[in-house]
Amino acid sequence: MLKRPEPLGEGLVGVARKYAVGLGEERGWTVYVHRDVHQALGRLLTGLSDGDRVSHVELRRRLSGTGLPMRHTAEVLAALDLLHEDRAPAARDWIERRTGELPDGFASDVRGWLLWLLDGDARTRPRSLGTLHSYFGAVRPVVERWAEHRSQLREITREDVTDAVMGLRGSQYTSVVTALRSLFLYSKKYKRVFTNPMRGIRVGRRPPGPVMPMSEDEIAHVQATARTPAARLAVALAAAHAVRGEAIRALQLDDLDFRQNRITLDGNIQPMGCLTRAALRAWLSERHTRWPRTLNRHVLVSRQTALGTGPVSAHFLRHQLTMYGVSLDRVRADRVLGEALATGADPMHLAAIFDISETTAVRYATLARQFLGDAALGNEQQPAQRHPSRLPHEGQS
Repeated sequence: MLKRPEPLGEGLVGVARKYAVGLGEERGWTVYVHRDVHQALGRLLTGLSDGDRVSHVELRRRLSGTGLPMRHTAEVLAALDLLHEDRAPAARDWIERRTGELPDGFASDVRGWLLWLLDGDARTRPRSLGTLHSYFGAVRPVVERWAEHRSQLREITREDVTDAVMGLRGSQYTSVVTALRSLFLYSKKYKRVFTNPMRGIRVGRRPPGPVMPMSEDEIAHVQATARTPAARLAVALAAAHAVRGEAIRALQLDDLDFRQNRITLDGNIQPMGCLTRAALRAWLSERHTRWPRTLNRHVLVSRQTALGTGPVSAHFLRHQLTMYGVSLDRVRADRVLGEALATGADPMHLAAIFDISETTAVRYATLARQFLGDAALGNEQQPAQRHPSRLPHEGQS
């Protein structure tokens, strides 16, 4: 961690520029970023009196339209305690923006709920922005479906909740139920609803209905949501290789071998099919266009990591998918289940190709055998005959 330099008679601008040099070397800034940050520091700090600080509003006003880097300059000023935070919190901006996209009858209640989570009250501790993202991502698709036949939150019944969680399992069920319990707890506490339809529904209790692969609605939602090259790449890796989110974020350029059509995921070499190759090509083209000089060797980079060497944060994938109701864990699980259905429910095969534990492989194989048994008894859906997720898969162009 960089230490704040002591002012050795070189003036405030010199101290800030000296710190910026060290920070830039640590983060992998290009010579152009160094130059622009130094210029921005000169604009903001020249003539600044001792004890004064630059406000965020002033920083934005004086650098707007100049092409100089606001975020990197603000980072230097904040580290030297020269930045005064006077802007509206980013979390509140995010809440206003996202809830403004919801159906009118539900937007106000969800906005109030998220602000309650953010600020807390006398008996409730404030929650992190990551929690808000996760909760909103779980609730948003449910609210949008409810809006098709309900006009506001207080009209939601126990049956509506049961229908919303029907068929969900594992982490997806836990996420949705936890978020909905929080939403209705807030709504009942502040008298936005008359009764709490979540009463009696527990996180640890399975909802009614059979465990099924992804529904047609879920698949359509994933396909409609994954619009950016980065989001499509994440979905492709989960759908084709059952890769976890942390392995996607850790993937590096050295793990890609286009000549041999191979990809190394979490230390395991796997064939690179046409879906994975197409998604990688699209993203790498976007990556090169946006950050042609980045030294970061990770496949996925962002504005924050392009000037450094680390992986994107977990929030990066949440921002791309989770907060819009898409769960990579759900896609990944569907892929493993589909493979089990297609290969006769062999747990050794599942453990080998997906690098999962024997216990997990047996669990998926057992579930697949239940489906195969239903098909043998004349189940009209015949799950063994369908692809696991019906998302585009390796072998499709």
